Amino acid sequence: MEYRAKKRSRTLYRQVLFPFLLPLFCAALGKQIHYSIPEEMARGSVVGNLAEDLGLNVQDLLTRNLRIGAEEKYFTINTENGNILVSERIDRELLCSQNSLCVVPLEIVAENPLNVFHINVMIEDINDNPPNFPQSSVVLQINELAILGTRFGLESAIDADVGPHSLQDYQLSSNEHFSLMVKGKLENKIVPELVLEKPLDREQQSSHLLVLTAVDGGDPVLTGTTQIQIKVIDANDNPPVFSQDMYKVSLKENMPPGTSVLKVTATDQDEGINAEITYSFKSLGHNIGNKFMLDHQNGEIISKDPIDFEISSHYTISIEAKDGGGMATECKIILEILDENDNAPDVVFTSVSSSITEDTKPGTVIALFKTHDKDSGENGEVTCLIKEKLPFRIESSANNYYKLVTDGTLDREKTPEYNVTVTATDKGKPPLSSSTSITLHIGDVNDNAPVFQQASYVVHVAENNPPGASIAQVSASDPDLGPNGQVSYSIAASDLEPRALLSYVSVSEQSGVVFAQRAFDHEQLRSFELTLQARDHGSPALSANVSLRVLVGDRNDNAPRVLYPALAPDGSALFDTVPRAAEPGYLVTKVVAVDADSGHNAWLSYHVLQASDPGLFSLGLRTGEVRTARALGDRDAARQRLVVAVRDGGQPPLSATATLLLVFADSLQEALPDLSDRPVPSDPQDELQFYLVVALGLISVLFLLAVILAIAMRLGHSSSSASWCCFHYDLCSQARPSVSLNYNEGTWPYSYNMYVASDSRKTEFNFLTMTPEMFPQQDLSNEASLAVNVTVENNKINFDSVASTHVSFNESFICMWFGLIFKPIFWQENLKQVIASSLFAHSQYCRLLYLPAFWDILFTHTKNNQNKTNSVRSKH
Repeated sequence: MEYRAKKRSRTLYRQVLFPFLLPLFCAALGKQIHYSIPEEMARGSVVGNLAEDLGLNVQDLLTRNLRIGAEEKYFTINTENGNILVSERIDRELLCSQNSLCVVPLEIVAENPLNVFHINVMIEDINDNPPNFPQSSVVLQINELAILGTRFGLESAIDADVGPHSLQDYQLSSNEHFSLMVKGKLENKIVPELVLEKPLDREQQSSHLLVLTAVDGGDPVLTGTTQIQIKVIDANDNPPVFSQDMYKVSLKENMPPGTSVLKVTATDQDEGINAEITYSFKSLGHNIGNKFMLDHQNGEIISKDPIDFEISSHYTISIEAKDGGGMATECKIILEILDENDNAPDVVFTSVSSSITEDTKPGTVIALFKTHDKDSGENGEVTCLIKEKLPFRIESSANNYYKLVTDGTLDREKTPEYNVTVTATDKGKPPLSSSTSITLHIGDVNDNAPVFQQASYVVHVAENNPPGASIAQVSASDPDLGPNGQVSYSIAASDLEPRALLSYVSVSEQSGVVFAQRAFDHEQLRSFELTLQARDHGSPALSANVSLRVLVGDRNDNAPRVLYPALAPDGSALFDTVPRAAEPGYLVTKVVAVDADSGHNAWLSYHVLQASDPGLFSLGLRTGEVRTARALGDRDAARQRLVVAVRDGGQPPLSATATLLLVFADSLQEALPDLSDRPVPSDPQDELQFYLVVALGLISVLFLLAVILAIAMRLGHSSSSASWCCFHYDLCSQARPSVSLNYNEGTWPYSYNMYVASDSRKTEFNFLTMTPEMFPQQDLSNEASLAVNVTVENNKINFDSVASTHVSFNESFICMWFGLIFKPIFWQENLKQVIASSLFAHSQYCRLLYLPAFWDILFTHTKNNQNKTNSVRSKH
């Protein structure tokens, strides 16, 4: 314990005096932190508190990842308290050999921010190695004629310790013939020598055994011994003598094996066998026997293995020359190895930043590396550079340390990674260099907005498209990675109303496909514009907009619509009048049609489908104008029927038809009889109805004839007479009817209404007048109605049950012919009362009796109103 306390105080004393004792070393290290510890300290022993000495906060040690360089195995850092601890057994002799100063440099690396600190730990020697002799026993042959005071050199002991703990002295066992003499230090060695103090007498004692003890300066003292056996031989009084006591030779490293290094020469004044000299290595320290060979006869030293300056810069060789009589002498050879530039510098990266993003600012430290060259002098001076043009530069740090820092902006989209090659070159002649490469991966940041493939999009969509169909697709790319490059699509704006937009289109958020939500109608919406937005998922998100114009193409989905001539409410065609004296090219009428489509789909053409006389009229292909092709002949019918087809230019074409009824007449009254003879529609049901009515009329006529004849024969002699004013022509002429015609322009009446009023005192036939105010505008083209009011003054016939009866055109036609046929019969005075009272009072056919008078009045009124009729026709 006392020894350890003394040793500890001595260590502290050395720590205090270390900067003063080693000024040169301190100047070399600059402002580095120094620690001093003895060797062989136990694992976990504390070297010093690094956090306190560096001024670091203990709480920041973990976050800054304070650590020792990866190559260091003897020390470690306790990140909890900042102490440097011993992690492995330290043997100073193994680490620093015989160097008097043993310093272990430590490289302390800290992150966040990245930095390196340099610390030197001096390893102090302890007395843990006793002196050792190369041989446990030595045999010396000494001539009995050896002169008193002759010295005999002995093998020096070797002590691995240095300083006070190294070899200090020798002790010789007591004897009367020899004493011990210690020569001065040579190459840090104490050489023992035996000195002959008393003449030898082989006849009295032929051998002597001595014990040589080597003593170091430790506490306690450690020793080593060897036995010296001295054989007394016959007299050889002249030892060999070298030409020089010490030889100094300079030798370049990397010389090929077998190169002659030096040849030593020794002479002996004796003759014979006592003058025969042999040479041998006296000391084989520093692995001399493996590096050099000695010719025992001529003393030439030859290199055996390549000599490397980096292994040892000099060698000390002891050579012994021994004559045949056993006398020997020694000389020292000092070999200085000259350095050659045979080692290229090494580059070792000690730390590389794990997070390098493209927004890293210039001047940021990316990595730390150091260089090492085994050569010395200019051969070991190293410079580093980056040959490629990269956004990085090298900054020098202390003790061959360098920093790799950014020297420009980084763009991951252009260069996602950099292969940085650092080239280290020494200053030798010729210079040597080596390169080390590292790969730096650049992290992504959201610095790029999505970019659409086109500046704008125009898409054509035909109308009547199926709902849900894809009509377009936009695509945007983002060179960023991950969420920064993931793009989603949406509709940012539109020229449609916000409420209507959702019902028209939608866009897929992932694919950018635009879908139609409904079927488009070219006639309602011909085009609309959308503003689509592409947005990435970065933080903050970046976006870009593009316009998409949708043009709705037209399809032939609308048939032409005929505006003129319009149809009557029951669907029948109206008529136009043509003057009989119309010349060829006379404009009769014009078919007017429109088509809701556009382009060729709305290009209308007019064609004649049916014509009563194909050569009488011509039709304009594009204008729809109906003109007379020739003059009306005598054989031509007054009534003409044209069926016009209106076709559009679509594919396939759609069409509509218009029926024109044309009557050749000079006045409206003249056209009325022709109107009554208009052919019935070609509808099969209408024809069947017509035939049924005719058959019923014929049957009724036969029945009436039979009944009338029977009644006439039965009542032939009756004196009663009745007056039938309604069938009496004179009576009818007395009651002059008032007829008023008013018909819509462009139409002709083709059905009539007859009303019979029992309360009237006179008989009246009134055509009801139709005015535009009585009907809606869309019904102006419908057929006009003709009403007849009849008042019978003398008769007491009551038609209350039939106050208003409608007679169609077909019935009117039949009734007219019935009246004309039976007019002479009905005008018999004796039959009027009977027929009126017995047969026709309760029959719906009684109104037929009034028709002949009706037609007489009609034609009379028509002649009186001819001017008005002509005016109406001209308006039409």
